[in-house]
Amino acid sequence: MKIGLVGLGRMGEAIAQRLVETGCQIVAFDRDLDRCKAVKSSTIDIATNARTVAESSDIVISIVSDDDGVRSLFLGSDGFLQTDIAGKLFIEMSTIRPMTSVQLAATVVERRAGLIDAPVLGSVPSVRKGSLLALVGGSTPHVDQSRQVLGRLTRKIMHLGGSGSGNALKLAVNLTMAAYLQSIAEALALGRRYDLSIDTMLEVLSEAPTANPWLASKLNVLKGGSADITLDVQTLRKDVMCAVAAGALAGVPMPGGAGVLSALSAAVAHGWGSRDLGELPRFFREFTLQGEPDEQDRSRDGPLLEVDDGAAR
Repeated sequence: MKIGLVGLGRMGEAIAQRLVETGCQIVAFDRDLDRCKAVKSSTIDIATNARTVAESSDIVISIVSDDDGVRSLFLGSDGFLQTDIAGKLFIEMSTIRPMTSVQLAATVVERRAGLIDAPVLGSVPSVRKGSLLALVGGSTPHVDQSRQVLGRLTRKIMHLGGSGSGNALKLAVNLTMAAYLQSIAEALALGRRYDLSIDTMLEVLSEAPTANPWLASKLNVLKGGSADITLDVQTLRKDVMCAVAAGALAGVPMPGGAGVLSALSAAVAHGWGSRDLGELPRFFREFTLQGEPDEQDRSRDGPLLEVDDGAAR
C-alpha cells in the first residue's frame, strides 16, 4: 500500500517509520528539506510538493503545525486540490480548529474525495508501538476506509461524529492538560514560598487523588532534569488559542483557558517556546512571581518567606 504523508516533524517522522515497518510504501513531503533528507530511504520517496503527494497516493495523511498550514496544503498553489483527487481519502491529523476541518471537508467532497479529521492522543513512543488513540470526525464510509491506515498506528479509533468533532475533542483534551499544568505551576510556586522542596511536593502530588499518567511521565523534567520533548510550549499555546477561539465561535466562555493562554504567551515571549511543556512551572516560578524569585535551583538556605503565627510577612 502506498500512502502519502505531509509533515515530517517529530510525529510525522515517527508515523512514516511505523508505516514502513508495517509494510507500507510512503511518498512524503515537508517544506523543511533537511527533514526530507533525514527520512528518505528505499521505502520512503520524497515528493517536491503536496500536489505530487496527492497524485502519487490513494490515501494521504497530513500532520502540520497550524490551521494556516493545513489550508495551504489543500488550497495553495502546489496544494492537494491542484490535481484530480477523485476517489482519494485525506486523513488530517493536525491539531486545528473544528471549523477549518468542516470547511475543507466540504470543498474536498465537492471534488468527489473524502476528508476526515483524525488528531491523536499520544506522542512519539506511542506511534512507535502503534498505540495512539485516534479522535476521528467525518462520514462513516470515509472513517471505515481510513482504518486500513490508522489501524497500523493506533490502539483505538474513536469515531465521534461529523467533520470537526475529532478536532473539538483534541482541543478539549489539550485544554484540560494545559489547565492542569498551570495548576501544577501555581502549586509548586506556592509551596516554594513556604519552604517546601520541589521533590517533596511532587512526591505528594504523585500520590494524591489528582495524580495521573501525564504527571508521572513529566516528573523528571518537573524536577529540573532533561526529557525528550513530547509537546513544546509554543505548540501548546497554539492549541489553547484554538480552543479559546473555538469556544468564542460556539458561545462558550473560557475564562480559565484565557488565563492559561496568558501564561503560555508569557513563556513564548521570554523565549521558552521551543522547550518541553514540563518546563512551564519553572518559568512561572522564575519570571512571574512577585517579590524574590525562586531560589531552589541555586541552593538557597532558609525559607523563601518567613512565617509567624500562621501569617506570612
